[in-house]
Amino acid sequence: MLTRIDLRHFKCFETLKLPLRPLTLLSGANASGKSSVMQALVLLHQTMREHEWSSRLMLNGSAVRLGAVADVVDQVHGRRDCGIALLDDDAPSYQWEFEGERDEMSMAVRRARGETGAGDGWDVDGSQPFHHLLPAPAGDQSLTSRLRRLTYLTAERLGPRELYAFDDPQLTPVVGPRGEYAVSVLHSGRDGRVLDSLAIDGVPPTRFRQVEARMARFFPGCVLAVEQVPGANAATLGIRISADTDFHRPVHTGFGLTQVLPVVVAGLSADEDDLLLIENPEVHLHPAGQAAMGEFLSEVAAAGVQVVIETHSDHILNGIRRAVKGGVLASGDVALHFFRPRIEDQAQQGGPQVESPILDADGNIDSWPDGFFDQFDRDMNYFAGWS
Repeated sequence: MLTRIDLRHFKCFETLKLPLRPLTLLSGANASGKSSVMQALVLLHQTMREHEWSSRLMLNGSAVRLGAVADVVDQVHGRRDCGIALLDDDAPSYQWEFEGERDEMSMAVRRARGETGAGDGWDVDGSQPFHHLLPAPAGDQSLTSRLRRLTYLTAERLGPRELYAFDDPQLTPVVGPRGEYAVSVLHSGRDGRVLDSLAIDGVPPTRFRQVEARMARFFPGCVLAVEQVPGANAATLGIRISADTDFHRPVHTGFGLTQVLPVVVAGLSADEDDLLLIENPEVHLHPAGQAAMGEFLSEVAAAGVQVVIETHSDHILNGIRRAVKGGVLASGDVALHFFRPRIEDQAQQGGPQVESPILDADGNIDSWPDGFFDQFDRDMNYFAGWS
């Protein structure tokens, strides 16, 4: 499990040392750096996956497109370099320093340092050959293997479609950043078993039936049908939400169905020690569904999948709190981080750039920074004439 990510001169951070847990929730104002934390991990992921032997950090790929070096390096304190470091249970630390001209669209590895679980270490410059951003030949690659398998779901997920891409599972092992391969992953792995602790009792433990059962918890009566189109690399998705109707095309069902499906497929397709990054899992869900999503992702984390969520939903937070109070997930396995937009004048900042409230075993939070899921209280105070 990743236990911390450190960033230096990366986007809006001069320096950041952010603890991670089995379930990490990132919250805060828009443009405060939440997505930047995820993007740092995704940059490592897409470079390792798409450019195996590269000695450069690829800023643009199939998972994320961040532009040029000038778009990635902190414009206040940085110039042409940045750093990413990961602390891990198995490999105590991997650290990379990257550099590049401001108009370039990738960054060279200037230096890489690391320690393995066996206590061995290395410290090399960018002149060395690299494999998965590690000096070749590399030793223990447990962390890089997890980064390559990482699943990243953006907030801009694919909406209802007549047809969905269907491909070999070796090419599309995860649902894709927009959930574009969710139907393919569901169909090709329909008979695979989900993690035992995630299986709903009374339902066959296969991926398809468990996904269907989970979807029914969000949308009562939901039944799914996936069929490959003969002679084409495409599949159709049928959805039924009542026993009295036939299957409908996704465009004729609630928009939230196709937004939730990639999240559920990703959660139930993951193995222990996998990394799952999700932006705004609450998209197009009503409040009760958002709370249920928080509980579902807590179950996924409790099953051994490391989950990082970026959210603006207090219902997602409350779903996690309910899961902790219900004993689904230990309070110590949850990290809450509240981000503020950076203000150079610290006297005007109103607090640190990132603040981390603590969740206890009863689901209580020890502090509520100004702006941390408090808009409902602010509005009620206004209506009551208290502010």
